[in-house]
Amino acid sequence: MKIIDKYLIKQFLQTIVFGLLAFTMIFVVIDAMENLDDFIDQNVPALTILHYYFVFSPEIIKLMLPVSVLFSALFTAGKSANLSELTAMRASGVSLYRFMSPFVATTLVICLLSIYFGGYIVPMANKTKIYIEQVYLKKGIIYAGSNIFFQDSQTKIVSISFFDIATNNASRVSIQDFSADNLTSMTSRIDAQSLKFDSLNSNWIAMKGVLREFFNESQSADYFDSLKIDDLNFKPEDLIKKQRKPQEMNLNELIDLIDTQERAGNDPTATLIEYHSRYAFALTSVIIVLFGLPISANRRKGGLAVQVGINILITFIYLVFMKVSQAFGKNGALDPLLTAWFANLVFLVGAFITIPRMRN
Repeated sequence: MKIIDKYLIKQFLQTIVFGLLAFTMIFVVIDAMENLDDFIDQNVPALTILHYYFVFSPEIIKLMLPVSVLFSALFTAGKSANLSELTAMRASGVSLYRFMSPFVATTLVICLLSIYFGGYIVPMANKTKIYIEQVYLKKGIIYAGSNIFFQDSQTKIVSISFFDIATNNASRVSIQDFSADNLTSMTSRIDAQSLKFDSLNSNWIAMKGVLREFFNESQSADYFDSLKIDDLNFKPEDLIKKQRKPQEMNLNELIDLIDTQERAGNDPTATLIEYHSRYAFALTSVIIVLFGLPISANRRKGGLAVQVGINILITFIYLVFMKVSQAFGKNGALDPLLTAWFANLVFLVGAFITIPRMRN
């Protein structure tokens, strides 16, 4: 690593930190002003408000990191051009590719860290954030373990009124089984006062209920005190996961949710988009740096205002592409993998077109 590389990387990282702090503070102030009435109405303690924004910060940092990286790259390159540092480098034989290399290398390291940060740290913080919203702000309340309704397989639907996490016991349970040939035709139904999980045998036991079986023009009803059910695909820990939001799940939990949805015959498209987007968004920084840096490095006039303007414009265009592709993807028009990476691919193609034209 040469002295010029250390100099550029130092300037680059310092501006990233400054950008992250500035953008995060602006975001927090705006959000606090919007939620101020709710905090006052619900008498939320000041320490809880501080805790709320502390656990909200990782999500903000994840969203603002690509903007900060792009802003830092454009600002550092623009400053070098305005101070004639870039002119001196290129006069000494430093090409545009060589000038860009410390920015790209540093951004790649940041992207790799962002995958872990956005895939594990942010979901963990979001759990606490959503909990505070539910308890203190009364937003998006989901009473954990109650009113659970899901499809366990392609032919089986399960309804649970309440689930006790401590005892692994479900109350007021209904299990409906349908014909594989005609999903509107119910073949059997179990209604039980409780459903208990047998951890030794890894199966469920229905207590005090009735098993109804339906035939063409008749039905039978067998009342039972205890009935072992060994064809259910879920376990106690899955019941709580089914009520969690994707933003609360880390990468491993998203994979488990996708497998569960596919096994149940449900459409996992939205979850697949969320999963692939974690990786695609983490690598956004390097894509938009490749796209925007050559433009800034070849400018001689304009100063900070132009760099900020370019930063806002590129970010806006990227967000437009991302939102449009996600809309098509969730409607099934695009493959989930292509949906997550569409904006990055467009900007990467733009970078490959822009860089050769500006290297001279």
